[in-house]
Amino acid sequence: MRTYDLSPLYRATVGFDRMADLLDRVMTQDVGTSTYPPYNIEKTDEDAYRISIAVAGFTDDDLAVEQRETELVVTARKAKEETTRTYLHRGIATRAFEKRFQLADHVRVTGASHENGMLHIDLVREVPEALKPRQIEINGTAPKAIDAEPVTA
Repeated sequence: MRTYDLSPLYRATVGFDRMADLLDRVMTQDVGTSTYPPYNIEKTDEDAYRISIAVAGFTDDDLAVEQRETELVVTARKAKEETTRTYLHRGIATRAFEKRFQLADHVRVTGASHENGMLHIDLVREVPEALKPRQIEINGTAPKAIDAEPVTA
């Protein structure tokens, strides 16, 4: 596996350290990253998204969804069940997991629901007015100088 040194990027840019950290994290991730549990990410509106995670066998009490600044962390811990069942085949995995999603700036979680074995997490991007593009009016004349009254003492 190749490794890249991003230190020149840190020295040559100002304010892009988060992007460089993200690139560094992506390049150093293990190739065998777990695909459990399966999930979908969909765009539901112009600035709205939904993450759907297959969590068959888990109850609401077993699941936790937490937003930490620009990271969404979903964890599941199944309580030890005292059972006398004998399984001939056990294909429904209920092992514990922790799934992390990197969120863009100004994205926040608006809600989560658990139905039919699916955990749905709704997200919305709320860009502040100060960061939205704005149209600048172009005047056809040069700005006029302001005539000042002389100050007498």
